[in-house]
Amino acid sequence: MERGEGQPLLGLRNTGSAGLSSAGAVFIMLKSALGAGLLSFPWAFNKAGGAVPAILVELGSLVFLVSGLAVLGYAAALSAQPTYQGVVRAVCGPAAGRLCELCFLLNLFMIAVALLRVVGDQLEKLCDSLYPPGALSEGSPWYVDQRFTLPALCALVIFPLSVPREIGFQKYSSILGTLAACYLMLVIVLKYHLQGGSLGLLQATRPPRASSWTSMFSVIPTICFGFQCHEACVAIYSSMRNQSFSHWVAVSVLSMLICLFIYSLTGLYGYLTFGEDVAPDVLMSYPGNDPVVITARLLFGVSIVTIYPIVVLLGRSVVQDLWAHPKFKAVLVSERHERQSRVALTISWMAATLAIALFVPDIGKVIELIGGISAFFIFIFPGMCLLCMTGTQAIGAPKKAVLITWGVLSVLGGTFVCGQSAALAVMGLLR
Repeated sequence: MERGEGQPLLGLRNTGSAGLSSAGAVFIMLKSALGAGLLSFPWAFNKAGGAVPAILVELGSLVFLVSGLAVLGYAAALSAQPTYQGVVRAVCGPAAGRLCELCFLLNLFMIAVALLRVVGDQLEKLCDSLYPPGALSEGSPWYVDQRFTLPALCALVIFPLSVPREIGFQKYSSILGTLAACYLMLVIVLKYHLQGGSLGLLQATRPPRASSWTSMFSVIPTICFGFQCHEACVAIYSSMRNQSFSHWVAVSVLSMLICLFIYSLTGLYGYLTFGEDVAPDVLMSYPGNDPVVITARLLFGVSIVTIYPIVVLLGRSVVQDLWAHPKFKAVLVSERHERQSRVALTISWMAATLAIALFVPDIGKVIELIGGISAFFIFIFPGMCLLCMTGTQAIGAPKKAVLITWGVLSVLGGTFVCGQSAALAVMGLLR
């Protein structure tokens, strides 16, 4: 998903000598992490109180991000499972595996909401760009309102792409998604330098006030959403040609450093340009008639439109697994019944996510909630896997103590992020 919307990958299989190369693994990791979350990083920099606290949060989170990827790769090798939920089930037990499936489904659902929210915002700006400046000052016509354009796009384009049993073009969306992220970063950096920006670099990077050090923790869910690629990492590792642990750690570190570079530049220069006026979706802060920004919107919009069907496909598979009773799994289902079930699930999924996307006022609310859910995949489940594996491995007492301590910190850190995200969501609803 173009996640950061962090969506899992499909169709990855271990093919031995014809497996995934190191470059391919890094590229797919980037595709999994670089997504809708990129649009919110300038807003996160502002919410954290400036560049210094935001980058400190990024660096601190990066330690847990890489640690989680390393633990999941080791657990995948130990359990020989090709999926995230399979690894958790094999290492931590059936109850943890079921919890992982439920979190996986909820995460996919909210990612789908975030994707539609981004598409709706870009559609609104693109429609505004078709009219001369000031022409819509007295109100927009009904046919350019996203309450019409977004459902129409879903019905005419996204739904037909989401119905098929398998989607074979996701590999091309990987290229498009990464290019869209890099293009957006370049646009934001160049716009700042060409137009002079609205804030000085010294002002934005000065040491934060005491209140900023408190508020910076509120952006952890946004950071987690942006860097989220952990659901996909087990499938990626299982498909790699070289599955040595040291090689997997190198791939994980390189991928996260590239993400850090892109996210930091986007967040910093977006914040420098708009300051406290930056929107939760940074593209909404730019003029609607700028050709360069219009191109960025189109790239991001098309990329997300191609990613949404992948999320639907994954969501359908999880729902079917949760509903299927073990003793009926071997029963053959007719082609007609399977097709009817697939269409019904797709319509229900799309209708529910579309309704929420139209109701939510901005993407920042959705991202805060997704960031809390992603804490399970980045912190809690890797921490649980580390604790379970450490308890069964014959290792020295000092090393075991360090691993247990780190596992406990990961679980506690994930619980904090999840609880914080839930509190922010409740506060947002009460306002």
